[in-house]
Amino acid sequence: ERLAAAVAVLAGATLEVVEQFVVGGRVAFDYVPGLLAFREMPALVEALGRLSAPPDLIVCDGYGLAHPRRFGLACHLGVLTGLPAIGVGKTAFVGSYSAPGVARGSWSDLVLDGEVVGRVLRTRDGVKPVFVSVGHRVDLETACHNVLALTPRHRLPETTRISDRLSRMGLIENVAFE
Repeated sequence: ERLAAAVAVLAGATLEVVEQFVVGGRVAFDYVPGLLAFREMPALVEALGRLSAPPDLIVCDGYGLAHPRRFGLACHLGVLTGLPAIGVGKTAFVGSYSAPGVARGSWSDLVLDGEVVGRVLRTRDGVKPVFVSVGHRVDLETACHNVLALTPRHRLPETTRISDRLSRMGLIENVAFE
């Protein structure tokens, strides 16, 4: 019934947290694969609205073009806010791919219906890859460059790791749920 949307803004050079917010909300409808954006968008937009300045890039824990409708959470949020946005998924949602090499930075195309919709990117040597796709106002090469910059020590981008922790704490602490 409840959800907690978290945003964390990091300094690009140091990856130190500059600003962060958690917004509580009520789930409007049950989870339906492929429709995550409709469940989470109102709380995410509210959390982004609390920032003192818009971020240079939104990194979503989800997908952009690598989506059955070619319009995942990163696309929705990017179009709605007008901000550059990318999706970084933890698991494959759609498409086919060959495993990338084992070294950090190795990648392979993520293909859906004969079209490249993202990249399968290795962010740590020998660790499971992530699934990067563009959302809005960012090309795939730039998206992957940013994901590698955001993963100096761990598989997932620091933005995702911090926001995941914030949202879990928000649920535990019962952040205002309307």
